[in-house]
Amino acid sequence: MRTYRNLTTEEIKILTDNGCLAQDWQQITVTDGFNPAHCHRVTFYGTIKIGSTEGTIEVSDEFIKLCGLNNATLRNVTIGDGCLIENIGNFINNVTIGDGCYIANVSNINTRNNATFGQGRLISVLNEVGNGNLLLFSELNSQLAALMVKHSDNKPLMDRLSQLVKKTVEDHRPPCTTIGNHVTIVSSNEICNAVIGDGSFIGGASRIYESTIDSTCENPIHIGTGVICEHSVVSGGSKIAGSVKIIDCFVGEACELANGFTAASSVFFANSYMANGEACAAFCGPFSVSHHKSSLLIGGMFSFYNAGSATNFSNHAYKMGPLHYGILERGTKTASGAYLLMPANIGSFSVLFGKLMYHPDTRDLPFSYLIAYSDTMYIVPGRNFATVGLYRDIRKWPNRDKRRGGERKSCVNFDWLSPFTISEVLRGKKILERLREASGDKVSTYNYHEYVIKASLLRKGIEYYDLALRIYMGAVLKRHKPIKPESTEGEGNWIDLAGLLLPETQEQLLIDDIINGQLGSIQAILERFRHIHNCYNELRWSWSYHMILDYYGITELDDAAVERIRADYVEARRKWIALIKEDAEKEYSLGDVEPEVFNDFIDKLDHEVDFENQRLYM
Repeated sequence: MRTYRNLTTEEIKILTDNGCLAQDWQQITVTDGFNPAHCHRVTFYGTIKIGSTEGTIEVSDEFIKLCGLNNATLRNVTIGDGCLIENIGNFINNVTIGDGCYIANVSNINTRNNATFGQGRLISVLNEVGNGNLLLFSELNSQLAALMVKHSDNKPLMDRLSQLVKKTVEDHRPPCTTIGNHVTIVSSNEICNAVIGDGSFIGGASRIYESTIDSTCENPIHIGTGVICEHSVVSGGSKIAGSVKIIDCFVGEACELANGFTAASSVFFANSYMANGEACAAFCGPFSVSHHKSSLLIGGMFSFYNAGSATNFSNHAYKMGPLHYGILERGTKTASGAYLLMPANIGSFSVLFGKLMYHPDTRDLPFSYLIAYSDTMYIVPGRNFATVGLYRDIRKWPNRDKRRGGERKSCVNFDWLSPFTISEVLRGKKILERLREASGDKVSTYNYHEYVIKASLLRKGIEYYDLALRIYMGAVLKRHKPIKPESTEGEGNWIDLAGLLLPETQEQLLIDDIINGQLGSIQAILERFRHIHNCYNELRWSWSYHMILDYYGITELDDAAVERIRADYVEARRKWIALIKEDAEKEYSLGDVEPEVFNDFIDKLDHEVDFENQRLYM
């Protein structure tokens, strides 16, 4: 706890000689480390508290300056120890500044009446003209956000969540604009009604208004040139630079927004990267990526998503406004020039080509290609299961998690073959088999809703899905003893809650516990998400055990059954790797891949086959 004292007569004289003025010198208090010789041309209004001005601060690599105050107008300001504040064009008003801060060449830092700091703001995600379905606040993670959006019509749930969020916000709301410890703010224009967390770097920002920059020294936030950030919350480890404009947004951990990207009423979570394009009413879950200037993410829910150039979505299906939306399940990609007419639902790990009409719903046909050719819409079921792109994606995501230190707020499960996706695979295989059974083997095409499936591709789709099932079952059996699980909590339908894979029954139990008060705080809800995430292996086995028995038509996993499943796994995995190798060879034949790159990729494939086979019997 700092002890402050009034200025001495000698200190006031030194300040006056240095060109300083005060509305009332008696309202200025300082600590014993205050040195008036380090203050020049400063005008003081209202209540001022100043810490130590001794020492130095590094303002750039190997460029050290004395701490102090120079060329500034301050009103109702508290300044910590070891700061350098200089060349403030207008003023700093109603602001608390921590220790070790460097603030220079800034127009004004201010607090106006009724500041919210971007906390507790209600926005409309997915439905652009909706009544609001998502509350922005610092503790938000992808699961809680997805829960709000998915169940926004559940009034008891939303009322309870609103109460808990309001309490969390009120308990942590500062009385004025607050700048944490070891913050750098340089060459920026306006900062008003903002919380700037520890370790933040803000260089050249145009405007930060009614926002929280939730930085820590372990996970600092970088705000760069030309950025406009209004009514938004930015989480630790994120970077926003290059004239980015965000309004009513949440930027999650380790996200990057760059190169003129603009967003309104959108949320971005865990390692998402957005550049050049724009987003509106978009829910971008973990690892959502858009690089291109002409890409627009609007009215959609995404995760592990990659947008091709000129990707576009239409949320004006007809004449009633931009109220339609869609869900692209995890791992979906859109090719260059892809267009999707909402409402639409796309199955996991699918790829979209061309102008896709008729509101496709392919949630039961994962790993598919959707292709628009003239006025005909095609589905190639399961095709993406055996591509180089998928193989690279499922390996790169865990390695690209840039979240550092402390607790990771959003739960991210990287399992690509899981009860969630395998449930879709099972349904997809049955759909294809029923189509073949209904129309026979003599036809050239089959119809799935408004989409066409060629006969040869339907047969391949069944083969792809069967490979996926056998690989999944063998992989799960490697991680569990082949005994009946004690718990049944993992049984039933599974969902993907913005990166968290869980049984639907667990989600419903969570909702019930929120409504009835069993989970009485936001922290308790987040802890429940983490608990479910940590129990994934046990829940997965509970679901997988009965799935394996059903697939093989057996009643128990005896030694013979286990050996058969392992043999099927080895054979399926070899076929899968061979298909990926074939896909890589096709790309290599185009002539754009260097031989070293191709050979290195093939060597890794061969090594993986050998390694997996050895692990089975170790």
